[in-house]
Amino acid sequence: MNGETKLTLIKITHTLIWIFFNAVIFYMLYAAIANKLDRWLWLGYGLIVLEGLILLTFKSHCPLNLLARKYTNSTQDNFDIYLPRWLAKYTKLIYTSIFIIVLIITIYQILN
Repeated sequence: MNGETKLTLIKITHTLIWIFFNAVIFYMLYAAIANKLDRWLWLGYGLIVLEGLILLTFKSHCPLNLLARKYTNSTQDNFDIYLPRWLAKYTKLIYTSIFIIVLIITIYQILN
């Protein structure tokens, strides 16, 4: 398998993981707003914390990002994922902000 094919597989995998985490975070937002503090919400928290620990371990980089670097010299923010450049650049900021909102709403729901 050549480098271009490996990079394509990494980009597809990274994009699918990104889509999965979108489903997780938006379910969490729905559950918090709807006061549906069920096991799926707590599982979502666990997955997000796990993702955060992985990012901390790899110095704020996804391991797939580091793997993709082996197969390209691109400096674009979306070299390792099928997302628009602006979204790839700001995805951590956007989703961290949404997660904080979910956390605040969850705490509010628990206290009321």
